[in-house]
Amino acid sequence: MKFEARNVKAKFNNIGYERKEYGGAASTLCQGCGHNSIASQIIAACFELDLIPEQIAKFSGIGCSSKSPNYFLNRSFGFNGLHGRMPSLALGALFADTSVKGIGVSGDGDTASIGMGQFKHLGRRNLPMVYIVENNGVYGLTKGQFSATSDKDLELKHQGINQYIPVDICMEALVGQATFVARTFAGDPKQVKELLKAALVHNGLAVLDIISPCVTFHNKDEYLHSYMWGRQHELPLHDLAYIPVQEEILIEEFEEGSVKDVTMHDGSHLYIKKLGRDYDPTNKSQAINLLHEAQENGLLLTGLLYMDTGQPTSFDQHNLVEKPLNRLTESELRPNREKLDRMNASFR
Repeated sequence: MKFEARNVKAKFNNIGYERKEYGGAASTLCQGCGHNSIASQIIAACFELDLIPEQIAKFSGIGCSSKSPNYFLNRSFGFNGLHGRMPSLALGALFADTSVKGIGVSGDGDTASIGMGQFKHLGRRNLPMVYIVENNGVYGLTKGQFSATSDKDLELKHQGINQYIPVDICMEALVGQATFVARTFAGDPKQVKELLKAALVHNGLAVLDIISPCVTFHNKDEYLHSYMWGRQHELPLHDLAYIPVQEEILIEEFEEGSVKDVTMHDGSHLYIKKLGRDYDPTNKSQAINLLHEAQENGLLLTGLLYMDTGQPTSFDQHNLVEKPLNRLTESELRPNREKLDRMNASFR
C-alpha cells in the first residue's frame, strides 16, 4: 500500500498559516547538534497538522535540550522550569486549561537523573501531552559529564570511564505505564516527523526518546549517541505514515510487508508498514523483549514501540469539566448552599 498525503512543501497549510509562523528564535546550540534537527521537525509536524500555535504550551527543565523550545513555536506560551521538574509544571498548567496541547522537551539528565521520579509519576497519571527526551548521553550544558544514559565503559577526555549500566528511557516509560512509547534518531528526520505527528494526536502520555548526538562532548563514533553509530546500527521496526483525519487516503497495492492501521482518538490514522519482522505495537511484552534483544545485540531499535489508545487520561480520571479551570468564574467555582450543606454533612 502507498499513502499519498497533501503536498507538505505547500506555502500555507489548511488553516492559512505559513511555515514560518511555527518557527522560533535562532538557535544558540552547537552547529550540527541533533536538537536543532528535532526542533525543525516539530515545526514541520505542527505546520502539517494545522495546529494553532497559540493553542500549544511548551515546557522544559534544565539542559541543552531544555533550551530548544525557544527555537520553535515562538507564538506559543512556554515555561522553562527547574531541573527535573518539567512534569509537575506541565501537569499544573494543562489541568488549568485542558484545551491546550502540551509539548514537553527534556534531556537524558533532566529526565533519567534528577527528574526520574516526576517522569515515572507522569506516566502512571497518563497526562495527555507529548514528552520529548533529547537524549545525547552526556551533560552537554555543563561541559560533558556522564549522564544516566551514557554507555557503560564510555571514555571521555575529562571524565574518565563510565562504570554504570545506562538507563533505558523507553523501558522506563513502558513499565511506568505511558500509553505511547517510541524511540527514534535525530538523523532520521522523516521518522522523527511522523512519530511526532502521531504523538501530537495521541490522547495520553506520548514519550519520544530521540537519540540526539552531541557533536562537542560526546562525538566518539563507536558509541550509541553518535551520528556514525546511529547510522550504522539503526534498525527501524517499521515505516510510518501518519494520515490526518480530513485527508483522502489513496491506497495502491505493493509487495513488500504488511500494514497495520492504528486509528487515533480523533479519527486520524497511523499506518505502520512492517519491515521484515512481525511486530505488533500494541503488545507491551513484545516491546520489552525487543528492547532487551536490541541492547544485547548492540542495535538502535527505532520506531513506535508501544501504543494503547484505550486507557483513560488524568483528565478523564478526575472528571474535569469541559470549560478550562482557569476560566471558571467565582459563581461557577463556589458550591450553592444545598451542596455546601451536603458536603459538610459528609465530614461529620
